[in-house]
Amino acid sequence: MRILAAHNRYVYRGGEDVSHEAEMHLMREHGHEVMAYEEDNERIAKLGSVRTAARTIWSRESHARVDKMIREHRPDIMHVQNFFPLMSPSIYYAARRHGVPVVQTLRNYRLICVGGQLLRDGRVCEDCLAARAHWPGVVHRCYRGNIGASATTAAMLNLHQLRGTWRRAVTRYIALSDFARRKFIEGGLPAERIVVKPNFVAPDPGPGDARREIALFVGRLSHEKGLDVLVEAWEKLDNPPPLHILGTGPMEDALRERTKDNPGIVLEGNRPAKEMMEFMKRARFLVFPSICYETFGRVAVEAFACATPVIASRLGSMQELVEDGKSGLLFSPGDAGDLQAKVGWALTHARELAEMGAEGRRIYAERYTAEQNYKQLLAIYEEAMAACEKT
Repeated sequence: MRILAAHNRYVYRGGEDVSHEAEMHLMREHGHEVMAYEEDNERIAKLGSVRTAARTIWSRESHARVDKMIREHRPDIMHVQNFFPLMSPSIYYAARRHGVPVVQTLRNYRLICVGGQLLRDGRVCEDCLAARAHWPGVVHRCYRGNIGASATTAAMLNLHQLRGTWRRAVTRYIALSDFARRKFIEGGLPAERIVVKPNFVAPDPGPGDARREIALFVGRLSHEKGLDVLVEAWEKLDNPPPLHILGTGPMEDALRERTKDNPGIVLEGNRPAKEMMEFMKRARFLVFPSICYETFGRVAVEAFACATPVIASRLGSMQELVEDGKSGLLFSPGDAGDLQAKVGWALTHARELAEMGAEGRRIYAERYTAEQNYKQLLAIYEEAMAACEKT
């Protein structure tokens, strides 16, 4: 099978980039030909706001690029991970012109939310699900606090909603969790075209050893990830284990300033995947304190693979991934006091914590390995190609 994989990378590397690379590698490992078309948000500064806005709504350059790649390589399918903002939905139409089915993975909520996170002012927001015209996202400047950029994003969503792009130009959508699928259906995407396939972790890192002396956070250092809640809880704990924070992002400088006099919180920056897994294996538990609706939670599955239990917000797909009291603990989202209490319990129940880690490892082996994911992804591709032949 020949696959055209399209992805718009972020300035700060995150789970979407990792998952895109993992799926390309997975398909190549199984003998499929994968061609990558990638854009990078670092180009935005060179393009300027006006040209970026135009590309967000309809990118002639990306349409032409995909058209050329299809004519030259004749892919069987195009798999889009993220088209925003530099590719635009124009790439769907380039594939459609040649009869190539399109699979779109829904790695964020951009198709139903101007901000992409269903989050506003530090709380979950579903205003645009009801409005459908996405005007609340403009009024509240939900895209980076900028009314112009928010209006451009809303214009892109409204234009393609009116044009029928989401219903006609995408053959299959992949939601990463049942929770996310329900939200996309509420937002107007066609239920019959949305299938659920989670992320996976490969290679299998294996369970950690008995040296579990740290607590761990891994992820983008940004407000929606709940870092303020995490640090506040750690400041309240009596004699907590060292908290190691892996990642980078827009909050990094502020976080370093806040924690500079606290030796119990260590900012590690970005680490290669192998090193990150070594941290996972040393952790008593991973803390996953997001205050937004995560579409999945790849980091939780990485923890499970290492037999590391997860303490997560009781919110969205996180409460699908983590079963309270079995593979980890859940706390009230945004509540530093409740997080403090759950961490305190974990620190005094070593045996129960180890059992939770073992359950997480069992769940990983049952649901989130590369081989299982390959079969699921291949079935989705084959279903999309069959559906495209009928139209």
